[in-house]
Amino acid sequence: MSLSNNASFFESADGLSLYYRDFGSDQPGTPVICLPGLTRNSRDFEDLAMSLSNRRRVITTDFRGRGFSDRDPDWHNYHPGTYVNDVLALLDFLNIENFIIIGTSLGGLCAMAIAARAGERVSGVIINDICPEINPAGLARIQQYTGRLPAVGNWDEAVAQTRETYGQALPGLSDAAWKKMAWRAYRETDAGVPALDVDPDVGTAVREIGPQTGDPWQQFDALAPIPPVILWGRRSD
Repeated sequence: MSLSNNASFFESADGLSLYYRDFGSDQPGTPVICLPGLTRNSRDFEDLAMSLSNRRRVITTDFRGRGFSDRDPDWHNYHPGTYVNDVLALLDFLNIENFIIIGTSLGGLCAMAIAARAGERVSGVIINDICPEINPAGLARIQQYTGRLPAVGNWDEAVAQTRETYGQALPGLSDAAWKKMAWRAYRETDAGVPALDVDPDVGTAVREIGPQTGDPWQQFDALAPIPPVILWGRRSD
């Protein structure tokens, strides 16, 4: 899988090369930045970004340790505070002052944190499959598999592994949809074998974080003056 023609990189405050794509940069609408889930990457938003970019600018990005972004040599940096710093640095790099955030799962947590830190810059938020209080059962499931899935030998096995990981929450997807979901989560190695496009140490960080502490609703309350949309799948844990 090669880089797309609208792909670019910027440097984080601690010197990592981080990947982003810029769609519709000449459009007048308030820009949108899309933030992916824990083990996913910017490719999940490709169809959405192409659809929205006929009326507004859309930025998709790979968090550090995912996709085409550098992996962090210190797994302690794999936490929302770092990701928020990176996202705000990217927006500053692109001279985007006001923006809308679309965040899935981890990306939604980052959206809440950005609203709490820089709410005056946020024009709207769409949060998908996350809330302030994380279901312990869902967190335990994520901790169990992240960074621990066995290697696959070909794309058929990658698709099967994707179905096994997400099938309970996403019943009814077509074979073509499962293939696309796998294609967006794996990338071929130099040997031509698909491998998950995420640093296994992301799993180490998730397991070390432990249960939530403090009042998780404080950051959510930062959305009060911002038009929010909250999306939740009925089968989600």
